[in-house]
Amino acid sequence: MGKQAALLFLADGFEIIEALTVVDLLRRADVPVKTVSIMGKKEVTSSHNVTVTADQLYEEADFSAASMLILPGGMPGTKNLEAFEPLMARFDEWNEAGRDIAAICAAPSIFAHRGYLKGKDACSYPTFEEHLAEGGARVNHNEVTVSGHMIMARGMGCAIPFGLAIVERLADSQTAQQIKVGIVYEQR
Repeated sequence: MGKQAALLFLADGFEIIEALTVVDLLRRADVPVKTVSIMGKKEVTSSHNVTVTADQLYEEADFSAASMLILPGGMPGTKNLEAFEPLMARFDEWNEAGRDIAAICAAPSIFAHRGYLKGKDACSYPTFEEHLAEGGARVNHNEVTVSGHMIMARGMGCAIPFGLAIVERLADSQTAQQIKVGIVYEQR
């Protein structure tokens, strides 16, 4: 299977490591990825006041060219993403169609709130696990959980395995392994 493309969404208050680690790993794998601002401007400020420039605005995003939609966590970034209804409508469509979606840290709570996790294995940042449980998920404490078309991870410390799981899904396991070796990532 050829490499597929991804869209990663940014809102003010996002967790920079969760977002940019994934982007970095995908680009190392030659998987096309675009960072997409939902803020109406390309400059987006992280939860720790680091401003980055997104590749494009939400209105410019080409969903037809994408194979996966990705949400980083962070606060209030997760709440800002969840409050942006055009994006949530896209996630609903993708989930309904069984297309690949991913979220890390607080962002898997969005999947729970939207009803995606009923009867599914899931993980999130520890203080958001109750949201998953209330959404009907089987909560685990794995660094990364792959549940069908959804990939989830617990937090910033899991950004590398999360990114590698996305690389494996959008490229292949050999590419993910080569990157793991190349960045000297030694899983515990």
